[in-house]
Amino acid sequence: MAMVQDVGEFLRLVLILVLIPLVLLKVGRKASGNGAGQLRLPPGPWRLPVIGSLHHLLGKPLLHRAMADLARRNDAPLMYLKLGEVPFVVASSPTAAREILKAQDVNFASRPWTPTLRVMMADGKGLAFAPYGAHWRRLRKICVLELLGPRRVQSFRRVREEEVARLLAAVAAEAAAAAAVNVSERAAVLITDTTVRAMIGDRFERRDEYLEGVTEVGKLLLGFSLGDLFPSSRLANLVSGTARRAEASHLKMFELMDCAIRQHQERKAASMDRGGGDDDILDVLLRIQKEEGDDVPLTMGDVKDTILDLFAAGTETSTATLQWAMAEVARNPRVLHKAQAELRSKLRGKATVDEDDLVGVSYLKLVIKETLRLHPAAPMLIPRECGETCKVLGFDVPKGANVLVNAWAIGRDPGHWDEEEAFKPERFEGSHGGLVDFRGIDMGYIPFGSGRRMCPGVAFAHAIVELALAALLYHFDWELLPGGGELDMSEEPGVVVRPRKDVRLRAVVRVPPPRAGEEGAARRCP
Repeated sequence: MAMVQDVGEFLRLVLILVLIPLVLLKVGRKASGNGAGQLRLPPGPWRLPVIGSLHHLLGKPLLHRAMADLARRNDAPLMYLKLGEVPFVVASSPTAAREILKAQDVNFASRPWTPTLRVMMADGKGLAFAPYGAHWRRLRKICVLELLGPRRVQSFRRVREEEVARLLAAVAAEAAAAAAVNVSERAAVLITDTTVRAMIGDRFERRDEYLEGVTEVGKLLLGFSLGDLFPSSRLANLVSGTARRAEASHLKMFELMDCAIRQHQERKAASMDRGGGDDDILDVLLRIQKEEGDDVPLTMGDVKDTILDLFAAGTETSTATLQWAMAEVARNPRVLHKAQAELRSKLRGKATVDEDDLVGVSYLKLVIKETLRLHPAAPMLIPRECGETCKVLGFDVPKGANVLVNAWAIGRDPGHWDEEEAFKPERFEGSHGGLVDFRGIDMGYIPFGSGRRMCPGVAFAHAIVELALAALLYHFDWELLPGGGELDMSEEPGVVVRPRKDVRLRAVVRVPPPRAGEEGAARRCP
């Protein structure tokens, strides 16, 4: 999530800042004025007229780190900022997160609809950004019961195992050629193909185009464009150009979804000729969309936006998690060898790793937990909106404020974690650590959020990450590249935070994987 989308926008922002002295001559309010009357707002950094707290974030594209630093310097586990015209409240401690995500969850269950989001959601609301209400509740129920529940996730086991086999074959070929393995690229291909097959029953030949579109959507929906921070200003909207980008992106993504649906329909027609096949997620949504008599009908736009939401959430977050996990074990040989020893002792030379093998594997699960503590894929989660003015930790949170929960800062809170910057999977062992999981119960560990708007795809994401990581560690030894020094662990700004540079490692085959077949190749859309 970058404060400034590109250099051009940065220069435009500088131009606006140059005009501020002229604006100040006409502004009669005090610098600390916030329009909130007698509300007792949470503490925060000092503000300027017009731009509010924006100057504290310029030049700091990693928002989760910038917010954590501001909260620390202002001793504000619950912090107030005014970014342009928009009030923000940021929770950076387990106690503050518990108030927002659990104790007063209903009041914070909606999403802020920025001008950009309104353009992007013109034809359907989807799930991730739908306002809290009957429409969202129905979509959530469909996702939990029919799309992403345990039975549905289990039904995609064959897809996961086939795609992991393809991954292993590709890595084995690179290892045989003594070539560096680009783990980042391999992870992206694996997660994308697995997710798309679960969604539409086939690989998507326009995968790279689709991934570029998803990246653009992420920048637009949760980026801090001038138009979103100054929604009443036509000039800010014109200068930022975000509305034009949003409309172009919306049209492009819907065109890609039309292509995916046509591909899906052709595949279903072919499978019916062969006696039918298993339902995928799009099958379920289309069936529900056609059902009559529901008080909250789904439009075709809702179906497309829901698939887009599930696809983006399923690919971006899982890809980032697998990259960070491989980077951390490679730079922590003790952890790598311990995880490998457990897997190889259990499998005893077995030719492949399947999901049944992972039932009794414990240390690998701790590695994934620790990866998500240090590197939550969406470090600021997704913004919420305060429905009605309320008290949190004794402070007033005004109605309409954008509310952010800094899961990254909470996962590194020294008051909650010992040696908070160290990669130590063992911290999740024992009577307390063993009870900490992904369900959002322990507010010191919320990589997927908590409460009503918690990510519904946890089981779906965890299944592919766990199988892929187990297979990579079982079949190969991993080393840093000769002469490459330490891995670059810096972060790429975005809604989902990945390593800034591709993770490249040397792989050595220890248990040769079988060769993967080529079944299921994607067809080109007409």
